[in-house]
Amino acid sequence: MTESGDYSYASTTTLLEGLRSGRWSSVELLENFQARVMKHNPALNAIILDRFDQALEQARQVDERRSNGDDLPLLGLPMTIKESIDVAGLPATSGMPEHASRVPEQDAPLVRSLKKAGAIIFGKTNLPYGCNDWQANSPIYGTTNNPWDLTRTPGGSTGGGAAALAAGLTPLEIGSDIGGSVRVPASFSGVYGHRQSETLVPQSGHFPGHTLPNRAVVLNIMGPLARSADDLELALETIAGPEEGESTAWKLELPAARHERLADFRVAVFPDLDWVPVSNDVREARDRVLTALRDAGATVVEASPDGFGDLREYHKLYCRMLRSVTSLDLDLDAREELLELAATRGDQFDETVEDAINGTPADFIIWHGQREGYRRSFRMFFERFDVLLSPITLTTAFKHIPSEKAGLDDYLRLFAVDDVEIPYDYQVVYPGLSTLCGQPSTAFPAGISSDGLPVGLQAIGPYLEDRTPIRFAALLAREIGGFQAPPKYA
Repeated sequence: MTESGDYSYASTTTLLEGLRSGRWSSVELLENFQARVMKHNPALNAIILDRFDQALEQARQVDERRSNGDDLPLLGLPMTIKESIDVAGLPATSGMPEHASRVPEQDAPLVRSLKKAGAIIFGKTNLPYGCNDWQANSPIYGTTNNPWDLTRTPGGSTGGGAAALAAGLTPLEIGSDIGGSVRVPASFSGVYGHRQSETLVPQSGHFPGHTLPNRAVVLNIMGPLARSADDLELALETIAGPEEGESTAWKLELPAARHERLADFRVAVFPDLDWVPVSNDVREARDRVLTALRDAGATVVEASPDGFGDLREYHKLYCRMLRSVTSLDLDLDAREELLELAATRGDQFDETVEDAINGTPADFIIWHGQREGYRRSFRMFFERFDVLLSPITLTTAFKHIPSEKAGLDDYLRLFAVDDVEIPYDYQVVYPGLSTLCGQPSTAFPAGISSDGLPVGLQAIGPYLEDRTPIRFAALLAREIGGFQAPPKYA
């Protein structure tokens, strides 16, 4: 028997339980999300490519398989994926008009894992030019709006996926993150996002990026967004695995979460930075979380890893490595323009642009060595603590900012945090806290701000102990609440 209804805000775990029990079919789920997309997506522009006809045929085949007793971890689950991730036969342009004809012939490794687990990918979600903004304003596909307030961004670069989740257009999304591109939109849109340990999921099959593994390219990951922490863990278990060529001797045994009670967690709170303001709304959300943690019996201490100081030197290294990776595909003219912008702006981190653009292979190796020093500090830090709590964004979702020069906008803008103006690209500071060292980080909803917008924070965990920050977020939701649907979409 089946049970009719609107499944839009059911968790992935609940949807799969319903498929296994026969309460609903895969066709019913897909048709539900299709109707939801047709109703709400025109105003949001979150899902910019769909293939419902093919997906419906897959769903019919899945339902027949289930009637014959088949089962897989995600069998029959409809879901979406960020446009920049390779899915055979669908564009993967990263919103760049000069690559508008790029249609990969093969799936990214993580897409193969999703399909092998039985997932049905019915659409791709919007993003900014080159995945290079905290908005989702593609020159090819247009601008994505935040379902909490259509005049605001849902975040970026996985903005379309976060908006689709928040509006109930999809139950699960896979995005990518090198500068907060999973966690920032999760925070701005009120959902969960996980940046996994850097080597846990294959990094190949992302554009910009590489079809085959490239060991020299670091920092970027592809990871899940969902409406619950439990769904993040389910998705991560599905896509985790070896890069191509490693599977012969590669085995994964992720350790269990360190604790199953908030009272047992040793929580470090990252100290405020005097050069990076955080809005009152974000600070108040953090304070509410800290009160809830203390009330639950958790140990809460302000602390940071040894050698991190006020994070300026750490951030300089992150910027050097980040710009080295993100400028790989820039032509000579674009590199020169980037250098000119950095030279005239007068910011304390402008030197890192020249370092990245003009750096030698030896420089890159030296930076890797410095990175390992910070990674060692994190290892020692997590002998004393279980998670490091910090902001992930400086504000709640901001009003749309039109692009002046795609891919270079972060050098052209100022950004207001309450009444203080700072360089726009300072928004990468807190995302970089985990990114540089490849630490796992879970972004989670931390309540609603004074102006009715979601606020998020991040819990950074020990390397390859991804279940610990995810479980922390799940347990915390019992105390402060988790995902809330935007009022007009519930």
